[in-house]
Amino acid sequence: QVRLVESGGGLVQAGGSLRLSCTASDSIFSSEAMGWYRQAPGKQRELVATATRGGMTAYADSVKGRFTISRDNAKNTVYLQMNSLKPEDTAVYYCNGAPRGLPPSWTSWAALYDYWGQGTQVTVSS
Repeated sequence: QVRLVESGGGLVQAGGSLRLSCTASDSIFSSEAMGWYRQAPGKQRELVATATRGGMTAYADSVKGRFTISRDNAKNTVYLQMNSLKPEDTAVYYCNGAPRGLPPSWTSWAALYDYWGQGTQVTVSS
């Protein structure tokens, strides 16, 4: 059974931090890489961070240096530590499989997946 459960979102002031968690079923977590995606109102869902089973990570330019992705393979869980949050980070955040290494497009990779969890809302106030 395919299952993705995201949590940890909330309302935070600009400059603050949040840590998101996502637990996935084996069918998804066994993928070579997992990723965090986000979708702001009126915008396309975009990939922002990826992590392979071996710990290699990659980040979109918009979050590089502020966000850190990590995963616990024993728990089928992937995390996203978000620091120095900005109002433009406001979005619903989702996890799913991801490309190994840099994606050909950070903004169109999400279209490859049909199943998504409920996501977790992150709101950053100015």
